[in-house]
Amino acid sequence: MTQSLINTKLLPFNATAFHNGDFIEVSEKDVAGKWSVFFFYPADFTFVCPTELGDMADHYAQLKDMGVEVYSVSTDTHFTHKAWHDSSDTIGKIQYPMIGDPTGKITRNFGVMIEEDGLALRGTFVVNPEGEIKVAEVHDLGIGRSAAELVRKIQAAQYVANHDGEVCPAAWQPGAETLAPSLDLVGKI
Repeated sequence: MTQSLINTKLLPFNATAFHNGDFIEVSEKDVAGKWSVFFFYPADFTFVCPTELGDMADHYAQLKDMGVEVYSVSTDTHFTHKAWHDSSDTIGKIQYPMIGDPTGKITRNFGVMIEEDGLALRGTFVVNPEGEIKVAEVHDLGIGRSAAELVRKIQAAQYVANHDGEVCPAAWQPGAETLAPSLDLVGKI
């Protein structure tokens, strides 16, 4: 059994990303002090991946309004990310940094490397401003993710972080009731 990454600290990394027409350097220092999403996918120029990255692009403005930065990550290079961005209408709408991880260090840090293929599983990780992983979701390669559901999970994580002693029940949405765990609630829900 593998150990969960929940509440562990983001491990150090240095990488080059394609972002808004430029190559930029990204490290764990750039993530410090803000909410971040690391969105791993197997490879550029594939099938399910562009649908997921396009869906994330459609929700990016909402995530930015929530104070969240998104980093997509694959084991492709930043050069490949640029080529894909320049050749695909779906990928061309991406405004978040696309990290190249050709050595697989970041992918291994998050435990989503498929060693025999040199590719990442579909992994989504939400990191809080203190650098702790608060959400970890890993999918098989054939199962696409939903950015709308990710937004809801981040809203819940941010709510819990800002409301000590409260928790969000299943399918919680902003404005809905939360719970304050206590002995009085045991067996009453």
